[in-house]
Amino acid sequence: MPTEIELKLRVAPSSINTLLASDLLVSAPEIIEQKAIYFDTPQHVLFNAGFSLRVRKAGDVRTQTVKATSSATAGLFARSEWEQTVRDDNPIIDHSTPLLNQFGEKLAALTPVFEVAVQRQRWNLVEGGSEIEVALDRGVVLAADRQATICEIELELKSGSLAGLFELARKIDAVIPFHFEVLSKSERGYRLLDTAKTVFKAEPIELDRREEVTGVFQAVALACFRHFRLNENYLLDRRNPESLHQARVALRRLRSAFSTFDPVLQDTESECLKNEFRWLATVLGDARNVDVLLTEAKGEIRQHLFANRTQAYDAVIDALTSQRARSLMTDFNQWLVCGQWLTSPATAEARAMSAADLAAGALDRHRKKLKKHGESFFKTDDEHRHQVRKDAKKLRYAAEFFGPLFESKTARRRHRRFMELMESLQDVLGSLNDIATRSLVLKKLGMPTDAMPADAKSKGKLMSAAEDALSDLLEAKRFWR
Repeated sequence: MPTEIELKLRVAPSSINTLLASDLLVSAPEIIEQKAIYFDTPQHVLFNAGFSLRVRKAGDVRTQTVKATSSATAGLFARSEWEQTVRDDNPIIDHSTPLLNQFGEKLAALTPVFEVAVQRQRWNLVEGGSEIEVALDRGVVLAADRQATICEIELELKSGSLAGLFELARKIDAVIPFHFEVLSKSERGYRLLDTAKTVFKAEPIELDRREEVTGVFQAVALACFRHFRLNENYLLDRRNPESLHQARVALRRLRSAFSTFDPVLQDTESECLKNEFRWLATVLGDARNVDVLLTEAKGEIRQHLFANRTQAYDAVIDALTSQRARSLMTDFNQWLVCGQWLTSPATAEARAMSAADLAAGALDRHRKKLKKHGESFFKTDDEHRHQVRKDAKKLRYAAEFFGPLFESKTARRRHRRFMELMESLQDVLGSLNDIATRSLVLKKLGMPTDAMPADAKSKGKLMSAAEDALSDLLEAKRFWR
């Protein structure tokens, strides 16, 4: 069962000539015209179970490929695959792949669902002792009457270490900018079959109690990165406020994951990454604050806010496309799979813990902080209440991350109830925070701080609701114990 390991880099079509003219790709490429037909049932049982099935024609050769797609996350794809040569465009279903055993009679309904047509230019390079196949793919995904353009570079590791992939990616970035691609070609095809989306919420994370702690953190961190990248694409293209909101949520979740897994993240590089993600989250936060004010502003104030919104979104786009942000994304992805945190003697004991034990300890720690800071919630000031809000977020995200590790019927029931209470608490804390920060945001924008006065009566009701929600949450049975 061979495993394909590759990085996917999304690049702008207008930058390709610059890359081809650089010293990085000096040899003449092999050029291959490829056309692939992807198969599934009308209910998409293969895709929903984490598989893709295609027959690809390259020249006169047709190859059938089955890929286990569920582990394709972030920019790094590591997927089991099964390949065989076939005579025509019809797939062969036998025991050479896991499909027959897993799906049986359902495979009788297989039908073509979309096509991918690309021109591939291919080079073989050596970087840092690693042999790497570089493929530049340009083409389209076609599904019914819809299509999507493909322009990406695949760096596939043939031999050597993963570090070589990232070093080559850095050299490419020095020639043309790129963003890590988090969607496979098959995922893009299935997305064309679905209702068009511009906003993506966090996806469920598949975790296994038997997985090592490092593997659990990698799964969580990569899921957060994927959540960010999916929304970043639409934020860059359309300046969509909900895409910005979800991109910011993804960064908050990622930063929370760093905090939750702190026992195994004691290296210097993780601290640097946290600081850089904090910088990026702050830039997005400034734009989000303006969007929140716009939901209530009227008249002249609203016009001023629209002007400020344009400037804030300009700053967001500048940040996301900057060398600083691109380096951050490469540094993060390389650190996640090659960093010293994976082997540091200082955290060996924490890494040896079971995933469930580390999760329970982290959830207890976050709950304890929330309880401590929440005891004087009604009597304290807005700054202190903001700390309660941050504590609640960390607990909620940790509960979302670790829920799959606690599988008993009782644990699942308690988890559902816990998340309902967490959502209620966060909603009211968010509303209180919007009121508390309103004057600060207006001041930062150079506008009168009393331009949008808070309603004292509404704040009082929210305070009371927050106290009740916090009490209900702390009384709820812990799903992890």
